Amino acid sequence: MTDSQDGPHLDPLIHELPRLRICAVLAATNAVESQTLKQITDLSDSALSKHIKRLVDAGYLQQQPGASGGLGRPRTWVSLTELGSRAYEQHLEALRHLTAQP
Repeated sequence: MTDSQDGPHLDPLIHELPRLRICAVLAATNAVESQTLKQITDLSDSALSKHIKRLVDAGYLQQQPGASGGLGRPRTWVSLTELGSRAYEQHLEALRHLTAQP
């Protein structure tokens, strides 16, 4: 993702703001329950599901089913994969590069 002439490149998959938010939340912790992630990112169920699917399909996220805690439907835990963590860090580096003062 790095070009010696232009510096690091933005990851188009992560660059979309909802996905950037998702990755930022997940980078700060090991795993987050999907409903908590929904609240933190302020996304609807359908939007969150769509963005998580795109990131899972790219290998950036993984989902793990968890116990329901006795009420409601089972919980799903979401976390960054090693690939996703590297992609997110490289994306942040590209943003830093773009915003650096000469």
